[in-house]
Amino acid sequence: MVTYEFYWLDPRGGYQIIGILPERRKNAERITKESVMNWGAEIFGRDFDTKDIFPIQVKIDENTDRIFRIFRSL
Repeated sequence: MVTYEFYWLDPRGGYQIIGILPERRKNAERITKESVMNWGAEIFGRDFDTKDIFPIQVKIDENTDRIFRIFRSL
């Protein structure tokens, strides 16, 4: 399963996780950085300045429940 961890840059305390959203789109061509950021802004933008929010793609192995963070640009 693919999810996105959204982080906020807190000027006083560094990076803070603000939420996790699961990827549900079946068509991988529709998954872009802009679409993920728009989704995050829609959910978390009410409470945080969207220019200070960024996602990290996370894969969860459904057999072992191991978490793999993918540090790359979408």
